[in-house]
Amino acid sequence: MTATTTPVVLDVRPLSGTIGAELRGVDVKQELTPEVVGAIRQALLDHKVVFLPDQHLDAAEHVAFARRFGELTPAHPVIPGIKGHPEVFEINYGSVEQYKSAGLTERTNDLTWHTDVTFMEQPPLGSILNAVVMPPSGGDTMFADMHAAYEGLSETMRGFVDTLTAVHDGKRQFGAILEKRKAGGNWEGEQIIDLEPVEHPVVRTHPETGRRSLFVNPGFTQRIKGLSARESRTLLDLLYAHSTQAEYTVRYHWRTGDLGFWDNRTTMHAVVRDFGSQPRVIQRVTIHGDKPF
Repeated sequence: MTATTTPVVLDVRPLSGTIGAELRGVDVKQELTPEVVGAIRQALLDHKVVFLPDQHLDAAEHVAFARRFGELTPAHPVIPGIKGHPEVFEINYGSVEQYKSAGLTERTNDLTWHTDVTFMEQPPLGSILNAVVMPPSGGDTMFADMHAAYEGLSETMRGFVDTLTAVHDGKRQFGAILEKRKAGGNWEGEQIIDLEPVEHPVVRTHPETGRRSLFVNPGFTQRIKGLSARESRTLLDLLYAHSTQAEYTVRYHWRTGDLGFWDNRTTMHAVVRDFGSQPRVIQRVTIHGDKPF
């Protein structure tokens, strides 16, 4: 008689109509079976961003958990990782000095929507954020479902944006920091001494699900090739306004110790900077991705 395998059932609690879910009943400090890792990955594909509350990982545990989902990248192409953990990118939003060192030069209450590291040829597959210190109030993160946003466009508009290519550039955010680093940065095994613009399709196909998503973001998308400056700005503004409608977004209130894992291939995100001078310390690890197509 052939033994049957009981499918892994996670306690998945959706947070909105299209994007976001909490995963309950998982202790990621423990050794996870391949079936549990597979179930978490499937939840990520289904919900685009998943949250695992109350995990309280140190940097080594954070890195170990992330490695279960693929090869890790350096912390950032420009900014080095924390001591002893070159994969861990830390931002202390409560410190003006560290805030500026992370390239966030304008500290306003505006949402700065972005997709991680799209100014490189191979952006990350996904990011795993560890909420090290969270303010008691404020400091949420918004996430946008770029697949649902693409599907919500008219057929005519989808046909148009399918043909377009966008230029992404990280110099505005990180160029000055890179100039101060004599050794340069590092990404995908290559030394980064300058941030040259890169090109990505405006609509990318997800390599695992086959779904199409908009792949432009206000943080790093500079312009759309082949359009005039006015046409490019108008179209990008339209796509951003469309993608960040309530029906395509979810807002998550972090608590210290929470983990968040988002699919960087099909989401944008933005910090809600409503926490004043309260400390907000996060650490992020990113997983090696592929060139968008």
